[in-house]
Amino acid sequence: MSAITPETLLVLGLYVVLGGAYLVVMPLLLYAWMVRRWTTMGKLERLGVYGLVFLFFPGLILFAPFINLRMAGQGQV
Repeated sequence: MSAITPETLLVLGLYVVLGGAYLVVMPLLLYAWMVRRWTTMGKLERLGVYGLVFLFFPGLILFAPFINLRMAGQGQV
């Protein structure tokens, strides 16, 4: 059985970094952008955000239960 080469470790490390960026970092940045700008976005910005949501959907679905994009209500009736 051969030892793991440094090139193999480098490739595995790159996969972990890119996978983490795709599944964790970018979706969290996109969620932060949406929470901040949700009610004030223009048409083109919203179209771009929807495109990014499509692109990063697997990562966004992981964090979906924790994000609330609904507008604040007027209080108790």
